[in-house]
Amino acid sequence: MLYRFKSKAGADVIMMADSADAVLRLMGRPPAPQGILEAAALPALMQALEEGVAADEAQFQRAMDAAKAAGEPPPRRQGVSLRQRAWPLHELMQRSARENADVVWGV
Repeated sequence: MLYRFKSKAGADVIMMADSADAVLRLMGRPPAPQGILEAAALPALMQALEEGVAADEAQFQRAMDAAKAAGEPPPRRQGVSLRQRAWPLHELMQRSARENADVVWGV
């Protein structure tokens, strides 16, 4: 399944379901086939997303530090990082917040 996030403020953002579900959960939103991120809530949702991405990066850094301390080779990220996956939606949310526009999907 694909998610297509839409807003009058910018181009559509398309994400695979697994990635979109993870991003929605970071923002405290349940994954759903349809939804809306209201303009008034966007600043708080962006903050939650930024905190989730920072936590993911901190966890990876701890794993790298632990491997280094144990004399093991550092772990490698598998595939695309959460930051890379979330950034296009975050950018759309920023534009939408500036223009007081909602972000919707599945409609």
